Amino acid sequence: MKIIDLLNENKLTLSFEVFPPKTEMGFETVKTATEEIAGLRPAFMSVTYGAGGGTSKYTLEIAKNIKERYGVPTLAHLTCVSSTRETVNEKIEQIKEAGIENVMALRGDIPQELENKTIGEYLHAVDLVRQLKESNPDFCIGGACYPEIHPESKNQKDDIAFLKEKVSAGCDFLTTQMFFDNNLLYNFLYKIREAGITVPVIPGIMPITNANMVSRAIKLSGSFVPQRFKSLVDKFGSEPEKMKQAGIAYATDQIIDLYANGITNVHVYSMNNPDVAEKIQQNLSHILEK
Repeated sequence: MKIIDLLNENKLTLSFEVFPPKTEMGFETVKTATEEIAGLRPAFMSVTYGAGGGTSKYTLEIAKNIKERYGVPTLAHLTCVSSTRETVNEKIEQIKEAGIENVMALRGDIPQELENKTIGEYLHAVDLVRQLKESNPDFCIGGACYPEIHPESKNQKDDIAFLKEKVSAGCDFLTTQMFFDNNLLYNFLYKIREAGITVPVIPGIMPITNANMVSRAIKLSGSFVPQRFKSLVDKFGSEPEKMKQAGIAYATDQIIDLYANGITNVHVYSMNNPDVAEKIQQNLSHILEK
């Protein structure tokens, strides 16, 4: 099933992101975790793509397994940074052969060794979006967006202009970077709608279940952390079980508020943790009843 078709049904749904193992040794452990999450029957699951494409083989294996064994629609990530057009074409053909029809088109993070140097044939994700559409017009293509501005953008106006170009190139929907204050998303949605971007936007929520995740999450996303969340970490951060419960409750509260304000699908960055995914879904069980 194409994700855009699912989004157009206008039902309240929940989806999860998982990531592939870095090495063959960790494949079975990750596969088991992703299968447990697939067993929750989410609306769809996205499978990330390691830096430089190092885990691309596992991305497709996991996405194909979820789709074929559990019947859960899958979204395979694809990055293009430091890649050649030929290499990306090979990856696209592999996606087609795996029967995956949903692709998240990302530039990817620039490897440290390439900073301030050439990053290959792809400067921006829009280049990959165009290539995907040329290769297979039937692909359902997702793109990333940043409610708080892309770290490399000069300002939000420029950021939204680039986003509009990416959507015009063929993005069917957008998924946001994590955020911890829903007002940031609502303001962002107002601005992009004013700019003429009308595709569905799926909010991405990261449950912070241990204190060590906070600094890492902020470093990765540059997200604003509201005082309410800081107080939660200060109070429960040193007690793992309490922090886990509080983090799940905070994420659940964000999701309920999003649903209440017109959002129909929320994407949870599960960190391959079936227990966290299940608890969030249980917290929403009646809300998500079909």
